[in-house]
Amino acid sequence: MPEEPQPSTQLPPTGEIQTHYLTATTEHWFEYPVRVHPHHTDYAGVVWHGTYLSWMEEARVECLRSIGIDYANLVALGCELPVVELSLRYHRQIQMGMTAIVKTRMTQMEGVRINWDYQIQSPDGEELYLTGRVTLVAVDREKGKIMRQLPPVVKDALVKLSR
Repeated sequence: MPEEPQPSTQLPPTGEIQTHYLTATTEHWFEYPVRVHPHHTDYAGVVWHGTYLSWMEEARVECLRSIGIDYANLVALGCELPVVELSLRYHRQIQMGMTAIVKTRMTQMEGVRINWDYQIQSPDGEELYLTGRVTLVAVDREKGKIMRQLPPVVKDALVKLSR
């Protein structure tokens, strides 16, 4: 299992965080290993297309947790990050019993819109199974409306991913 990235101990000055548009300057991916169980597959033993979405969300939630954002705490703050746009390309099937690595990284943050890229590949990196992109938007749980800005604690932590 890959070692979890350690959060940075020092955040940039608040003035630097206020930028409207951030682009990831790192090529580092968060890696989340998965194993295909029977309930992940269709009757032919091939991973069902919806399973990939679950794995992608699990990887994203674990990536956020690794930088100090526990999704349950985020919800407790009144903020949710629902998917508003999704694009997937299936390259090769995965079958029951196989293992794979779900790789994710935040690639862009513009206001309350956050883009994440994905690759699902074989553990040795030789086979590419899926590529995708997900766009999230911060929503105020109580009002059910898109927030004007991310909660500062969330924005501060996400800035770590853009380094």
